[in-house]
Amino acid sequence: MPLIDMPLEALRQYQGKNPRPDDFDRYWTDALAEMRAVDPNLELIPASFQAPGVACYDLYFTGVRNARLHAKYVRPLGRTEPHPAVVIFHGYSGSSGSWLDKLPYAAMGFSVAALDCRGQGGQSQETGGVLGTTFRGHIVRGLDDKPENLLMRHNFLDTAQLAGLVMDMPEVDADRVAAMGGSQGGGLTVACAALEPRIARLAPRCPFLSDYRRVWEMDLAKDAYEELRTFFRQFDPTHAREAEIFTRLGYIDIAHLAPRIQGQVLWAAGLMDTICPPSTQFAAYNKITSPKDMILYPDYGHESYPGFDDQAFMFLGELL
Repeated sequence: MPLIDMPLEALRQYQGKNPRPDDFDRYWTDALAEMRAVDPNLELIPASFQAPGVACYDLYFTGVRNARLHAKYVRPLGRTEPHPAVVIFHGYSGSSGSWLDKLPYAAMGFSVAALDCRGQGGQSQETGGVLGTTFRGHIVRGLDDKPENLLMRHNFLDTAQLAGLVMDMPEVDADRVAAMGGSQGGGLTVACAALEPRIARLAPRCPFLSDYRRVWEMDLAKDAYEELRTFFRQFDPTHAREAEIFTRLGYIDIAHLAPRIQGQVLWAAGLMDTICPPSTQFAAYNKITSPKDMILYPDYGHESYPGFDDQAFMFLGELL
């Protein structure tokens, strides 16, 4: 098999290269405290799209920094007992997508919430207000400001806040809530389950937002990670601040959050992925101590994987 990364034996042992800030735990304790202090002012507005057997809503809530966030919410009808739910996260620059792809989980008996990440392709707001560049991407937004102003920090908190709001829904069993997504959505799935450890099951596919230094060293700071190269070229052309920059990125590295996960994990990775390289994914996966399984696709890159959606559907369906 061709190799674009380490041999599989080495991948299974790899622990990551990106620095972990010394105050990492305090950082996220303070971030979660900020999130919990926000009045979410939850609104559920019947959507123009409806389908038999379900009720569809536009869900709005206020997140950190007073941003108004949007998610699609689908509730199955005719169920008298609290039931499972799944929160879904989308790829970088995208949105919560169409209503149609939420219906299989609703038909199985799940409530479904799909977030629009702030400042990307959906309805959620981004309130801004950071020092430094806002050019080219959300990883670097806030990188020259205080660490607590990193935009991706806010995105991570939005996932945990949405999961908590769903858990508080009267129709939802808080002990049976899952998370899923691919690429950025996979990274946000990991972050969500780390920051809201009641997440019972998670199914990330080829997660983004992990082990930034490894991406750099592989010369793969392009495509989804292009903003790293752009930032260095424009703001640190001699790399005098390289250690500082990668350490600051460590606050929003899912490999450092992964040990917090308590739910059961089904992870999919392509060994030919040059967008989110396998080693960056293993850096996070190898730190998870809860029950886990990784499904590998040796000939696949950063894409959808044959059969994985079906396997994830059955895996989360066990929560019923």
